[in-house]
Amino acid sequence: MRTGIATVCLSGTLKEKMQACAIAGFDGIEIFEQDLVTSSLSPEDIRKMAADLGLGLDLYQPFRDFDGVTPELLQANLKRAEAKFKLMARLGMDTILVCSNVATATIDDDQLRAEQLTKLAELAGDHGVKVAYEALAWGKHVNDYEHAYRLVEAVDHPNLGTCLDSFHILSRDWDTAPIEDINADKIFFVQVADAPKLSMDVLSWSRHYRVFPGEGQFELAKFMGHVVRAGYTGPVSLEVFNDVFRQSDVERTAVDAMRSLIWLEEQSAKWLSGNAAAGASEQKAAGRRRYPMELATLPKVNEPAGFNFAEVKADDTVQLEKLLGQLGFEFEGRHRTKDVQLWTMGQARVIINEQAALHTEPAIAALGFDVDSPVIASARAQQLKAPVVARKVQADEEVFQGISAPDSTEIFLCQGSPDGTAAWTQEFGEGLEHPRAAQTAVIDHVNLAQPWQHFDEAVLFYTSALALEPQPFAEVPSPSGLVRSQVMQASNGAVRLVLNLAPVQQASAPKTYQEHIAFAVDDLVATARSARERGLEFLQIPANYYEDLDARFDLEPGFLATLKELNLLYDRDANGEFLHFYTATVGSVFFEMVERRGNYDGYGAPNAPVRHAVQYDSLHRA
Repeated sequence: MRTGIATVCLSGTLKEKMQACAIAGFDGIEIFEQDLVTSSLSPEDIRKMAADLGLGLDLYQPFRDFDGVTPELLQANLKRAEAKFKLMARLGMDTILVCSNVATATIDDDQLRAEQLTKLAELAGDHGVKVAYEALAWGKHVNDYEHAYRLVEAVDHPNLGTCLDSFHILSRDWDTAPIEDINADKIFFVQVADAPKLSMDVLSWSRHYRVFPGEGQFELAKFMGHVVRAGYTGPVSLEVFNDVFRQSDVERTAVDAMRSLIWLEEQSAKWLSGNAAAGASEQKAAGRRRYPMELATLPKVNEPAGFNFAEVKADDTVQLEKLLGQLGFEFEGRHRTKDVQLWTMGQARVIINEQAALHTEPAIAALGFDVDSPVIASARAQQLKAPVVARKVQADEEVFQGISAPDSTEIFLCQGSPDGTAAWTQEFGEGLEHPRAAQTAVIDHVNLAQPWQHFDEAVLFYTSALALEPQPFAEVPSPSGLVRSQVMQASNGAVRLVLNLAPVQQASAPKTYQEHIAFAVDDLVATARSARERGLEFLQIPANYYEDLDARFDLEPGFLATLKELNLLYDRDANGEFLHFYTATVGSVFFEMVERRGNYDGYGAPNAPVRHAVQYDSLHRA
């Protein structure tokens, strides 16, 4: 699949955008007219630079408001078009995007539109240019891709074809199956963009909220499957208007964009494999059907089976050690060659890393996941542009396959075991001589705060590299504003990552949002009582919360008193109950202990505003 991206997707100058696209591995680019107009480079400079970078110049865009106009305006439009065709010759480009008219169309007549498009096609032919006519979702008279194609058919000129844009099609819920009926020779270009499902006018939705494939909710694999079946072989190019992307680091955004196309290519191949085309039954015996566009796939991996460990990095570890001990974790000793500690409770393992941690406040630094084949999983992640993380090991130590997440959290892919043990723990020693009675516990979930400019990137990263599925996102009120929360989860719930988009803050303000690791136990009340006996300071929950809890759930008085006594929080739904409590924060890290009863599958979301408020108050009092 030939990959492309529109320069409008990225921040920076045209030169910076082109360099970033080449670094990310794109085959070609669309030049957005405004980027050219504001560039200090001449068209000849751009042409040479593209050649030097190995980038094709695939599309010039956009040419607006051409059709459905008066004869006088048509002549002005043709003059404008000829100037652009001459410019494209200097650039060495041969395809231009023409959008259906939005602003100047005064005549709703398909015959007239066809006549005017014929004149445009004939002029384009004189200059060796192909015109890709696109139906904008908000076009005044043409807003449907099938309507646009009927006009292309009516003109029947070799220099006029159509452009299929996933946003303009899927935002209007148009059926994508008829794409297969379009003559492949008349599909001049394909643009793709994802988007969250929003209730707003389609123009504003398009101009501000498009995202890269895999970061929204459109059925892009299905869209691409129909495009492939139609016989299209040209570029598949990203056209994404997004305020965040256009403020972010250009090279990083380009890599994220390339990752999205690699992921989309794989998902489209899967869709084609699982959705046989009508009349294709005779080819089943021959195996996978081949189309003119070959779709590459990645090494196949299953979703992770569970958390292997969580790692916290810190310079001063005294408070962390104290907190884990009070919760009931056992100190298993230090690593034999590294300045690293291991603490365990059942199958929940926490590493305290003191290496290269000078002046580092406690913070979540790494997560380990149990996977079937770490080497294959790492190879897949690397093909998805994930940076490799290497750690020095001795000859007799386990080698971890590591990659870096968008927020710089290190992700390690570990060999899982049927009994949940980890062989690398044998590299630690001289822990507690008389350990406490072992308690059953696992890492239930990990909450990671995401920088505003990398939130969508993180969703795609965990979807594509770790096969976690994004759940419907929620917004939680806090004293600093709304916190967007996105759960990434394995199908069986064995791995749960909660990605939170923290409120934007002033640079000089104290950090008001933290991250945490949650551990699931069988008996939270007993765990809380034992932790209190060891001196644990719980996050202090207001009495008002328990009055509200009683009003909502009509709890048994003794149970309510226990919750209040131990600062426990509670939630209930049709499937079960959820009990949890929080510790105080050390650095930017705190811990949560949870108990899931029945089939409760949530995270106590109604209690999140309480936690945010108490933490905010505690931080500002400190």
